[in-house]
Amino acid sequence: MKEKIINLDEIAEIISLKKSQGKRIVLCHGVFDLLHIGHIKHFKEAKNMGDILVVSITPDEFVNKGPGRPAFNTSLRLEALSALESIDFVFANKWKTAQQTIKIIQPNIYCKGPDYKDHSSDLTGKITDEEAAIKFVGGKIMYTDDITFSSSSLLNKYGDLHSQQHEVFIRDIAKNNSFESINLKLDSMKNLKVLVIGETIIDQYVFCEALGKSGKEPVLVLRDLETQEYLGGALAIARHLSDFCNNVSLLSFLGEDNEYKSFIEEGIEENIHLNFLTKSNSPTIVKRRFVDSVDRKKILGVYSINDSALNKEEEAKFLESFDKLSKEHDLVIVSDYGHGIITPKIADYISKTDKFISLNAQVNAANIGTHSIRKYHDINCLIINANELLHEMRERDGDLEKLALKLKKIIKANYITVTKGKDGAFLFNDKTVPVNCPGFAVEVVDKIGSGDALLALLSVCLYSKIDDDLSLFIASLAAAQSVESIGNSKPVNKVTLLKTISHFLK
Repeated sequence: MKEKIINLDEIAEIISLKKSQGKRIVLCHGVFDLLHIGHIKHFKEAKNMGDILVVSITPDEFVNKGPGRPAFNTSLRLEALSALESIDFVFANKWKTAQQTIKIIQPNIYCKGPDYKDHSSDLTGKITDEEAAIKFVGGKIMYTDDITFSSSSLLNKYGDLHSQQHEVFIRDIAKNNSFESINLKLDSMKNLKVLVIGETIIDQYVFCEALGKSGKEPVLVLRDLETQEYLGGALAIARHLSDFCNNVSLLSFLGEDNEYKSFIEEGIEENIHLNFLTKSNSPTIVKRRFVDSVDRKKILGVYSINDSALNKEEEAKFLESFDKLSKEHDLVIVSDYGHGIITPKIADYISKTDKFISLNAQVNAANIGTHSIRKYHDINCLIINANELLHEMRERDGDLEKLALKLKKIIKANYITVTKGKDGAFLFNDKTVPVNCPGFAVEVVDKIGSGDALLALLSVCLYSKIDDDLSLFIASLAAAQSVESIGNSKPVNKVTLLKTISHFLK
């Protein structure tokens, strides 16, 4: 079995030799997370199409079937496949799809299962690219005809991937929603015009190696190895929406010298329209985090910031811009990081608009003790972290649901959602019984930005009148997706989200 497991560099040479001997090469590609009878029949039929059957698998880092997947890592999946008599060689792919692999191996046949005959059912759209690749190298795509099973369905039914709370929640979602209906609902958001308001923040990550204690002072000494910068703050929220809504606008502030403007313009998606004002005597906000390069744990944070309030002239310019932009958009998402951009006057003005307003007012190291949500009122949707709720209500601990209902009443919000990290989130509408959604994150790389992802997707879902439980489910999966990458390096991807939902509902 071991001799069947090879790497991509070796397979190209082996296949070239086999083809020179007149052998017909068949390539199959997939995740093959839980090997089952459907796979076995698929491989047997594929082998009958030629002489040598080569199987490539998607490596762990590119599997997007949802949290906790793959259930079996790359090494175990390779070992399982190598045990099948019909397979001659198996290897781990280097890319998300087989497109590049096809060009390297140049098989005679690229074989897929019967569920891929209808290319429109492939959420990624990559099957079309793979068909083009096999035709380019002179081969053809063929499909097996035998019965099919779903690894996701079997794992959901017989595996131990989810808690009982997860299973009950997903069962209720599946009872009232088909995947097709959810896909249509998400697709209907593309025509929404969304205005995002909040601070522009550059998240800077300085990856370091710890050298040890200074020889003369009680100071930890680090060696900086690499610096990466990402679009954070309100920019991150706009980016999370960009794959779902065709028209997203941002109203925000840069520092008086417009620092990072070109960096932002180069990194932002084309369907995000930037509207920047400048704040006097201020830099563009940079939140610098020193991170251990090995375990990716944060060691120290240093902020470049002036969090004093806007002056009267800047405040007037903001209100003028908001007046114009809000009339052109369907809903407004406000993320108030408490750095002086949204004054009490601006908060009151935003609250009085007749647009759907969704709000997150965050507590952080720079504003704790001074930042309050109560400058807002008559909000459609408030999203708040459990610790922020306790801080706002001046409670050390307490019943989160009772506190949420109390705050909802104080600021006259139609919805309030409280996030609880790994324990999920709950949402109150006009009823006194909350919608509870478990957390879905499994591998947490970085929690920065997860609340922004949830805010973005929950806002557009509730505005679109998607059921509360489904809205919270979609938003929670978006948050789970965001914590799988460092900082705000990647916005929520619609295809990945849909594939996750699809696999949960099987």
